[in-house]
Amino acid sequence: MASKYDGLARIIVQNVGGKSNIVSLTHCMTRLRFKLQDESKANTDVLKETDGIVTVIQSGGQYMVVIGQQVADVYDAVCTVGHITPGGAVDDNGNAIGSADAPKEKQSLFNAFVSIITTVFAPCLGVLAATGIVKGFISLFVAIGVLSNTSGTYNILYSLGDSFFYFMPMLLAYTASKKFGLPELEGMTIGAALLYPYLSTTSGMDISNLFGIPVVMPASGNYTSSVLPIVCAIAFAAWFEKKYKKFIPDSCKLFFVPLITCGVTFILTLWIIGPITSLLGDGLGIALNAIANFNGILLGAVVGGLWQILVMFGLHWATVPLMLNDLATKGYSNALTGMFGCTFAQCGAVLAIYLKTKNSKTKSLCVPALISGIAGVTEPAIYGLTLPKKKPFIITCIVGAITGAALMAFNVTGYTSAGTGIFGYTAYINTVTNDISGMIASIVISLIAVVLAFVMVYVTYSDEPAKAKK
Repeated sequence: MASKYDGLARIIVQNVGGKSNIVSLTHCMTRLRFKLQDESKANTDVLKETDGIVTVIQSGGQYMVVIGQQVADVYDAVCTVGHITPGGAVDDNGNAIGSADAPKEKQSLFNAFVSIITTVFAPCLGVLAATGIVKGFISLFVAIGVLSNTSGTYNILYSLGDSFFYFMPMLLAYTASKKFGLPELEGMTIGAALLYPYLSTTSGMDISNLFGIPVVMPASGNYTSSVLPIVCAIAFAAWFEKKYKKFIPDSCKLFFVPLITCGVTFILTLWIIGPITSLLGDGLGIALNAIANFNGILLGAVVGGLWQILVMFGLHWATVPLMLNDLATKGYSNALTGMFGCTFAQCGAVLAIYLKTKNSKTKSLCVPALISGIAGVTEPAIYGLTLPKKKPFIITCIVGAITGAALMAFNVTGYTSAGTGIFGYTAYINTVTNDISGMIASIVISLIAVVLAFVMVYVTYSDEPAKAKK
């Protein structure tokens, strides 16, 4: 029976060197895993440019074509059109199910981390950019006086713009479940439970303990907008379910498996996984205060250099109370001033990639990521472009450190809690003396961040070299 993936399957077989070059073929959750006679015969550049293929990875003696969630259907089509004997599914480590001697994929810890982060966030990039643009524009309309932040229009549009960020744990639970092999609805239920209104220190409900064991909530008081807790929780849930599921009678699996997985994971997240990530955030706050007391310029460099990494882990929210406390007690704050250049460094890097790349898929991600970045939302740029390419991400961290130190050297100080990106300039106006020198300095340094990142990425960036076609 013909499949809609037959055309893609023929392209794949042809460009891995043909059937005669294929030793074996298996698949995991997202990848077709080929073992080839001679990998030099494969046209990697052609495969990467093919619609329906995310990328190609060569590692551990395997030639892996990343497909995504349709991998099982594409695998069946490849086996059919290529007349290939099926090798079956494999687990996340590359071990064929039922085979002890299948080759394992070897990855460094950093590459494994990047793989998890980009795979979990890749399906979210379009919506993430869209909601970021909405938030950016309504912040602009408020800043220029077109819209009031107490009006019905503002409240309704803000609900759309902020929805992804507020419910991020539940949405990431869906993509993380696909990554780790957990039923999506189970993962989303765990994410939804973490967002339930009762589960907040501001709800007025008693959430201090569970079965008499203390529950430690994040510094923000809830798990909204968090990243690390839910990804770790889903990873545990997937591992845990695979371990015990085989012992549950088939007649009870329909309801017992989700009951056990969701219940145990949710409880352990509140007792262990959540508190551990909270401790990371609390330790971060203590460290930043210590650096601030030692040297302000050093604080700017550290915050600017590490800010994007904190965003990736969702730990940046733990630093916000430092700024809010300063604003409440002193009327000003420079605790987080150093992070302001990071957004613009991402914009410069994305612009350089857009002008330099010849990859149509990469280029198509650049425009929405750039618009979103200008509006102050850098996640699409980080997860979709700079982090997967690695070198541009490192460059933006370096530029962030340089501009962070410069901002503190010029004593740029925040007097209000404003937005980020171009909508954050007004935060540096001294509302008591009407001194705009801080805003002018922030504008100049942000432009320097764009130029530095653009030049460094443009000079160093190149698409992966195409192999000679045979």
